[in-house]
Amino acid sequence: MAQATVPLSNDIMSSTSTSKLGGAPSAGRTPAANGHYVNGSAATSDASSERIQIIDDEKQFTSALTAQIEKWGLGHAGFDYDIVSVFGSQSTGKSTLLNRLFGTNFDVMDETKRQQTTKGACIWMCKAKGANLLVMDVEGTDGRERGEDQDFERKSALFSLASSEVLIVNLWEHQVGLYQGANMGLLKTVFEVNLGLFGKKTPDGRNQRTLLLFVIRDHIGTTPLANLQTTLSADMQKIWESLSKPPELKDKQLSDYFDLSFAALPHKILAADKFESEAKALSRRFLDKTKEDYVFSPQYHKRIPADGAAFYMEGIWEQVQSNKDLDLPTQQELLAQFRCDEIATAALAEFNEQAKPQKRPVESGKVVEGLGKMMRAWRSGAIDRYDRDASRYHPGVYKRKRVDLIGVIDSTLSPLFLGQLKNLHKASLATYKKEMLDGMKGENYNFADVVTASRERIEKRFLEGAQEALVEGTDWSYAEELQLLREEARIVADQCRKDETKKMVNVIERNFKKQISEPVDLYLNKPTPDMWDKVLKLFRDTLEKAESSYLAKAKSFDCTDEENTTALTTLRKRAWLALRAKIEEQTADTVFLGKLRTYFEERFRYDENGVPRVWRPDDDIDGAFRNAKEQTLELISLYWKIKPTNPKLEFSLPSDASDSLATGEEFDFPSTLVVFTETKALDLTNRFRRDADAFYVEAKRSTVSGVAQIPYWVYGMLVVLGWNEAMVVLFNPLYFAMLLVLAASAWIIIQLGMVGPVLQIVKTLGGEVHRQVDHRLREHFTPPQLAQPVRASSSRGARRDSVDDDKVRRMKQEPM
Repeated sequence: MAQATVPLSNDIMSSTSTSKLGGAPSAGRTPAANGHYVNGSAATSDASSERIQIIDDEKQFTSALTAQIEKWGLGHAGFDYDIVSVFGSQSTGKSTLLNRLFGTNFDVMDETKRQQTTKGACIWMCKAKGANLLVMDVEGTDGRERGEDQDFERKSALFSLASSEVLIVNLWEHQVGLYQGANMGLLKTVFEVNLGLFGKKTPDGRNQRTLLLFVIRDHIGTTPLANLQTTLSADMQKIWESLSKPPELKDKQLSDYFDLSFAALPHKILAADKFESEAKALSRRFLDKTKEDYVFSPQYHKRIPADGAAFYMEGIWEQVQSNKDLDLPTQQELLAQFRCDEIATAALAEFNEQAKPQKRPVESGKVVEGLGKMMRAWRSGAIDRYDRDASRYHPGVYKRKRVDLIGVIDSTLSPLFLGQLKNLHKASLATYKKEMLDGMKGENYNFADVVTASRERIEKRFLEGAQEALVEGTDWSYAEELQLLREEARIVADQCRKDETKKMVNVIERNFKKQISEPVDLYLNKPTPDMWDKVLKLFRDTLEKAESSYLAKAKSFDCTDEENTTALTTLRKRAWLALRAKIEEQTADTVFLGKLRTYFEERFRYDENGVPRVWRPDDDIDGAFRNAKEQTLELISLYWKIKPTNPKLEFSLPSDASDSLATGEEFDFPSTLVVFTETKALDLTNRFRRDADAFYVEAKRSTVSGVAQIPYWVYGMLVVLGWNEAMVVLFNPLYFAMLLVLAASAWIIIQLGMVGPVLQIVKTLGGEVHRQVDHRLREHFTPPQLAQPVRASSSRGARRDSVDDDKVRRMKQEPM
């Protein structure tokens, strides 16, 4: 046997060995349970020789590998174990080679049938006999069973390369120098993806290295091993240089990740004895750690403990499975992709032309009649055309492209469907509002019945339109839009109910104001000790009628108890504020002072029988005045707060009573009970006393005028002496007019009680005239002072301006 190891320093080593491999001979084969033949070692029952399928024909990683490693006795081996796998074309004797090298029991090909043995088994693993060595047998490449389907070949090759320390590349001598025959294309793909997935440095800072051991089968010696090695090394270097490397690894060389080693084996049939001896020699390179060419260098070890190897390999397989770079299509798939794309594009173009005219009406908010029927026809037409022309091509591509086509079609139709739903939603909601308003135009209507009937009609119309717009085979749904329509319809109904409730409360409030207006005026204009009892009794009776009227009408509104409670609280508050406004109207300052004057006059100027009094000197004016004033002042204490004598008639509202139909400031009920504040009551008392004093003075003057009589001869003297002056005044139009004006002014002043203010004005005016005359006289008779010399022209100008200003002021002040 000839063999060599190249750590890519171009050092070529070769050696030969003629010893035989121990174990059962190749001729001792027994049929296995699956119908294939295995060597005699398969019959052993030793647990160490058991094999396990780690990846099945469904490309699933087994969960039993950890337990099997325990059975093999490697559970506590730590790092004292190694992994080797084989890679090569189908029917090149990979399983036979592994059985010879490691004493395993992998299935081998029935040479009379020439069929793949690992197909369906995918990847198997077995423990080497007498060594802590895990051996993987990988499905062969380029098998007729898989044909152009190379997906698993690429993935299994990448998996074995990433998880093994040594990858045995098994190939025939005549395959050396071939590209596809030597699997160079597959190796290129695997190397490229391996760099992207597993090309990063290990935690200890070193590159993940692997030994590629090329085993050249049926080597007859015509071409020396060294020449074959040179050819393979050059091919590997070419492959590496042509890789599409990640940017961070573009400067990396093949020797940074892989070492190359070579070995040759003679023909298994024509030189059977020599084959066995060379195979045994090659086996020692894997099993004898003392040999110089021992293949399992520490730098190749993945540094994964044996008890974690299963999890590590499972993770590698998951990464390999999820990598899309390995999914390279076959020629048949490429043709199918091209043609299916063309067919789908043509079908889609026709579909778009059909759907285009309906986009604008839907986007403009219009409900398109029969849109669902049209969409179903467009969709089925496009799919049928695609199925007719594309179903003849690769089934997988045809189905995949069909799914893509349906996705594009549905994504185009989906906006039309959603737009149709939104338009149905808007139209239904508008119809709902109109029907509700039309149903509430009459007087005798049941609000709940109107709302229910309108809602049922619009939901029925929406469901009919939404179901018509559905397209079979899609996951479209109108449930969300229907729920949204129901929510908005409920909101509209609630708002309408609030508006109607507000109108009803406003009507009840207006009726309430009308009913209490005249009685409250009557009670407040005739004050009695039980005045507030009468007012509050009237208020309670009228409020109870208003509440009964509200409850009777609210039944048809389908209001909840909470809403009724809130509305009644609002009604009570508004009713109370209406009463309070009426009281304020009757207790305004001018109105209330008028009430006090009237009340005082009735008791001071009229007797008990209502007869006007004519005051005489001997009448008790002071006593009558005092009694009338005291009785009148008692009205202020009666009016200042709403407080009935009967506690049962007291009315109260919570201070936090809110008006649900309007917004305003916080409501403070106790403050509304106070009609007059202390300051206002004091002000009204003082103003009334001034008015009462005027009545008292007038009464006193009337008695004095009756006592002080002027002698009659004085009147005759006045007539004689003033006759000429009277005639002048009477017969002179100007004097007569002035006399009439003065008489009218005097009468008005007396009637308005403004004699005192007029006298004060005259007095002030006289004082001002006196002051001005005194000032003018002093200024006139004061000798002028000599002006001081002026230092500068600017100063003279300023003084001249000042003198001119004084003259102007004097001219303005002098009487015209």
